[in-house]
Order: sequence, then structure tokens, then C-alpha cells
Amino acid sequence: MSVFDEDLFRKGLEQRKATLGAEYVEANLAKADDFTRPFQEAMTAWCWGFGWGDEVIAPKTRSMMNLAMLGALGKLHEWETHCRGALTNGVSVEEIRAICHVIAIYCGVPQGLECFRVARKVLEAEGRI
Repeated sequence: MSVFDEDLFRKGLEQRKATLGAEYVEANLAKADDFTRPFQEAMTAWCWGFGWGDEVIAPKTRSMMNLAMLGALGKLHEWETHCRGALTNGVSVEEIRAICHVIAIYCGVPQGLECFRVARKVLEAEGRI
């Protein structure tokens, strides 16, 4: 018995690959084992199929929202992943900078500095700065 909707999984897999890259997503799924596979499948269906699967909010806006929320929560490993995805979804370097500013204002300067540090790493790796 599956813990998720198969159609949402397929939709989520498509959106997840479009944002994070097929290679990244396929590597994560390939590493999944009996312990982690149910979570990978459910997260793909729920987060990417249900959460990202409608057309109400454009992927670029969703990426910007994710960066702000992940930065506020201090989830910098995920922030790094979603920073790459944000670039894929059309978020500019200037917009990423502005998001870091907002994080610093509302979550504290140290948190903003951490987001800038991670953003620089991603932007340099992507040849954007």
C-alpha cells in the first residue's frame, strides 16, 4: 500500500526535477533505501506534487518564498539546494541579495550573514558572481 497519491508523485517528480535538476533528484531517489524511500516518495508527492503542483503561484515566486522561509528557519543545507533551484526558476542575483536583506532584518543579522555566505557559494559555483 502506498502512502501517497501516484498522480501527485508523478506531478511532483516532474516539478522537483524542473527546479532542482533531474540529476540531483535521481541521485537522491537512487540513494533511498527501505528506511528513507517512503519519505522521499511522500515528500515528492506532497511538497512537490501538491505544494508546487498548482499554477496559482509561479515557480519563481515559490522559490523566493522558500528562500525566505528556509532562511528564517536556519535550514541552510536546504537553503543552498533551493538557492540553486531559485536560479533555475529565474530568481536573479539581485533578488537573492534582497531576500538575504529581508532575512537579516526579520531574523537577525547573523542569520542574514549565513544566507549571504551560502548564496555566495552557490552563485560562485554557478558562475553568477
